Amino acid sequence: MAIPWGTIKSLLIFFGPLLLPKAIGWYRAARAAPHIHGLKVRPLPVPIFRAILLLGTIASVFLLRTLPIFAPENVFKATQSRLQIPADVLFTRLSTLRPGNTLTPTDLSLRAKFASLESRLLYLQYGPSVVASCPFCTSDDPRSYLYYALPALLTPHLFNLLTIALATSPWLSPDTAPRWRNPATLAAAAIALADVYLVANYNHTANARALRLGEIESFFWTARAARFAALAALDGVLALLLYLSGTRRAFAAPPAPAERLERAIQALVAAKGKVGAAGVVKNTILRDEGLRGRGNAYWAHEVRLMGEMMEEREVVEGVQDALMNRIDIRGVERDAEVYARAVLMGPPGVVAQGAGVKEE
Repeated sequence: MAIPWGTIKSLLIFFGPLLLPKAIGWYRAARAAPHIHGLKVRPLPVPIFRAILLLGTIASVFLLRTLPIFAPENVFKATQSRLQIPADVLFTRLSTLRPGNTLTPTDLSLRAKFASLESRLLYLQYGPSVVASCPFCTSDDPRSYLYYALPALLTPHLFNLLTIALATSPWLSPDTAPRWRNPATLAAAAIALADVYLVANYNHTANARALRLGEIESFFWTARAARFAALAALDGVLALLLYLSGTRRAFAAPPAPAERLERAIQALVAAKGKVGAAGVVKNTILRDEGLRGRGNAYWAHEVRLMGEMMEEREVVEGVQDALMNRIDIRGVERDAEVYARAVLMGPPGVVAQGAGVKEE
């Protein structure tokens, strides 16, 4: 049961302007999340590479299965025959395509079933294997063919679910792959349910009005190709998500609170070490007469150099222009006062906030 293109176009026109900006915003937020959490791009971990290789291999196999050369034979297309052709004529033509002009057991079974038009219509819906092999199916009960076809219909979906479970297993990457297991599993289940629904609700009697070969809708072969293409697309998207999150280019999970606390403590320890080292260097300079003299000479030279620079006409005019037109002096004084009070009396959080005073 195909959805008309007009309905799809109307839905896209109605929901497109609403969903497209949200999708773009969600993607930008997901892509910027690693930078917000301070995560850097890293090389692709080996376990994630193995998962991507597995998904890529399975997706390639599914894509190959969509090729007509790997699909079951459609006897009507193989013999270029219309749907209403007599069974004897159809299989006489088919026998000329077989080695030794001998029909296979499947051909003989189909020949017995093709006595009625209903069986031919069900053949186009469920394929040759189901119609030829089902021991309890009758054209009077079309649902019986669905029951027999369900195991073969669900086999690629179950195999793909197993692949997804293996690719997103915690032993591959405890911090990246498992977070995609639930979305990928739900997507795979949705594809399987949609596949079963479309096959079960296909109106096979629509082909009864087809008088020429070109008017026949080969639903089984179209659905088979779409099924493998959808599974390949799902595995490809999952592999891309694993790559983006594994390299922290996008969709990276924020670090755990314990990890963030550990990083903050390490940063404080490193800052304390640098401050202590600076204090040691300063005490060494002040206690050594030669170093202290060189330091005093350096600052005396700096004071004289800056004084001469500030006396130049261009510098004086630039400073006056900045003070009058480009710098908010009151704002600078207010920020300096807040920072000074924070340093002298406030808690460490206020000091860190005051350290963000912009220099004008």
